[in-house]
Amino acid sequence: MHPMKKFLIVLTVALAALAGRAALPQPDLIAQIHFAGGAKVAADKNYPAFANEFSSAEALALRRQVADKLALWLAKNLAAAVPDGAAKLHPLLDDLQSAEWFLEARAAADGKADTAIAIKLDSARAQVWQANLKPFFPAATFQLSGGWLIFDAGTGAAKCGANLAQKISAPPAGWADVDVNWQRVGQWSPFVKSLDLPETALKISADATNLLINGKCFFPENLALKLDAWKMPTNTVHQPFVSFTAVRGMAGWLKSQSWAQPYLLAPVQNQAFIWAMGGAPFQAFYAVPVADANAALAHLDATLQPVIAERNAHDGFVSPFTLEATNSRLTLIGAPMMAPYVQTLKEPSGEFLLAGGFPNTPRSKPLPPELFARLATPGLVFYHWEITAERIMSQLQLSQLALMLTRHKQLDGEAVPFKWVSKIAPSLGNTVTEITQTAPDQFTFTRRAPGGLTAFELLALANWLDAPDFPGCSLQLPPPSARLKKLRKNNASALPGLPH
Repeated sequence: MHPMKKFLIVLTVALAALAGRAALPQPDLIAQIHFAGGAKVAADKNYPAFANEFSSAEALALRRQVADKLALWLAKNLAAAVPDGAAKLHPLLDDLQSAEWFLEARAAADGKADTAIAIKLDSARAQVWQANLKPFFPAATFQLSGGWLIFDAGTGAAKCGANLAQKISAPPAGWADVDVNWQRVGQWSPFVKSLDLPETALKISADATNLLINGKCFFPENLALKLDAWKMPTNTVHQPFVSFTAVRGMAGWLKSQSWAQPYLLAPVQNQAFIWAMGGAPFQAFYAVPVADANAALAHLDATLQPVIAERNAHDGFVSPFTLEATNSRLTLIGAPMMAPYVQTLKEPSGEFLLAGGFPNTPRSKPLPPELFARLATPGLVFYHWEITAERIMSQLQLSQLALMLTRHKQLDGEAVPFKWVSKIAPSLGNTVTEITQTAPDQFTFTRRAPGGLTAFELLALANWLDAPDFPGCSLQLPPPSARLKKLRKNNASALPGLPH
């Protein structure tokens, strides 16, 4: 699985939310979405900082580019081929950015998706929607009701438009509400189905300084999470850091993921800690508690050696790499500017594997009591804190290097998404995310963030929006040229253990 695709799925799960089981989808529901509209967001006096960024020149340029790409993609992929289809769809996508709207999609008896949209438009724009959508959906119905246009493309017995006609009388107060039945989405996407995601929903609103994302994630059955007491390497994790993440109870999820099977330890890793130091882009670290660090390192060595060899053989890296093993460390040889490593670590709290790309600086002062207080939250499964404005630039350097080393397209400094991220980054302060288990089959999610997303998520979003096949996410570069292959062969001869 491509790393960017993995991230987008993890992000979707992390943002799973809502207030109660009564709001969950009916069995046939695919999705329900309400968006208050860009015009209302930009005018929201509760949170002017983000509203201004939503309307900045960089944001408007990004919105235009996304609409351009989506119009072309939709024109090619909708059932009916329509001349100048992209030109007909583009103004509708513009309206979806600025106007308030609802969307509802349900699974029909014939296996297809019945979809309806209710959007708040004046009469002139409503006529444009009817004229431009009719060629794509000849059987669709259009209804005008109190300044709203209800477009229903469904062919099933239960019309989604009828449900939306009831909703428009009292729209929610927040910026956005989303309710998704991923099991239904999986009927049209084998990739989504393989992830076995729970039913999710979320609410987005704002206060004076932050976007607020709150809600719940409901699973189809009780979770057998093992929430052991936190086992953190407190002598190694130290200040000053600009981000810190702790997660536990992940063993069951890892066991269910086919991509993770080769890397599972015995017992399966159930906790992890990730942190980054300020000022040094490559001082990011990952620690996982293990029963026997030496045995875990040996297993990782045996697992990664054939992976590295296979990637080398198929030109999967920008240059040939080798994995050098010692008694207590694995080091990736051949990467510029850094030497990624995994090493054993023994502390009073137990044994760990520690991964990083740069040496850890000596401990300067103890961890803040507030961190331990947050980790003591009952049922806490996931905690993340960061100073987003400081983290984003170092995260950019690290992500760009990772993309280069694995022969993926890097984010262009002149790209429209990059310019938007650069514009918004300085205004982003503390981002805090917490996920707790509040019932045997339920997670509760909360996030307070000036920009709604973490630094990593913003950069992943920018790379996705800049992908050549957007809304796909293929960043893989074409095969290397004959000249590059020859150069790689010459470089390989200088590294021990590589086939010449």
